[in-house]
Amino acid sequence: MRKNIKLTAFAAASAALALGLTACGSSSDPSTAKADGGKVDESKPLVIAASPTPHADILKFVKDNLAAKEGLKLEVKEFTDYVLPNTATEQGQVDGNYFQHKPYLDDFNKKNGTHIVPVVNVHLEPLGLYSKKVKALSDIKAGQTVAVPNDTTNEGRALQLLAANKLITLKDGVGTNAKLSDITDKKGLEFKELEAATVPRALNDVDAAVINGNYAIEANLSPAKDALILEKAEGNPYANFLAVKEGKQSDPRVQKLAKLLNSDEVKKFIQDKYQGSVIPAFGAPAAS
Repeated sequence: MRKNIKLTAFAAASAALALGLTACGSSSDPSTAKADGGKVDESKPLVIAASPTPHADILKFVKDNLAAKEGLKLEVKEFTDYVLPNTATEQGQVDGNYFQHKPYLDDFNKKNGTHIVPVVNVHLEPLGLYSKKVKALSDIKAGQTVAVPNDTTNEGRALQLLAANKLITLKDGVGTNAKLSDITDKKGLEFKELEAATVPRALNDVDAAVINGNYAIEANLSPAKDALILEKAEGNPYANFLAVKEGKQSDPRVQKLAKLLNSDEVKKFIQDKYQGSVIPAFGAPAAS
């Protein structure tokens, strides 16, 4: 059964958990806890933090259909933001997470001093531009407002999508970390920066919005059908992956889950359920 975590309750408990980890010392840190004999206790559930859609849905499929055959006990905890899954993983409150791509993780580790590492790629959620006020890209005109995610990597990704489709012009060489200040020609557009999870709720208040694939699906949007423009999958660096705190990659439970997440059964599940709105993207994550 999937468990929803209320963010307020989690935040209230975090300080106490952190104190407990400190008091125990590094030898009993949950991120490296081992059973007698120096081996990981594989009888304990592997606890993975995940965004509800599609990450938790994919994990639930693994839990219900594949995990038992591999002797894996899997527990899924759902989070609705892009910060707590990593802090919970770093602090040992969960064993790993599945919600993010490499550019976001690299930026998060750098800014927060965390030590999260990718294990295996699973899928790609194409970023798209959506609107409830215009029917085609050509209908977006000067004076209209476009909402974009406000975190560093997803805002840069959004701006690159707009630039690739001639809605704005960016400075040469700004790459995936582009900011609003890197726009050299807004072509009359106004921009509204919002936390990624809240962008779909702003669709009625703006003329268009760049929305992450998982949040689009949660808002009953079909990226493959509803997006005015959509990222291309080929050569895309934004595959979402299973991640753990550095040192936990060799945990046999993590390795079992990684194998299952790249299985033919999961590939078919993603293709059948999401019909091109989520795309399998198996394999090793890109090197830093």
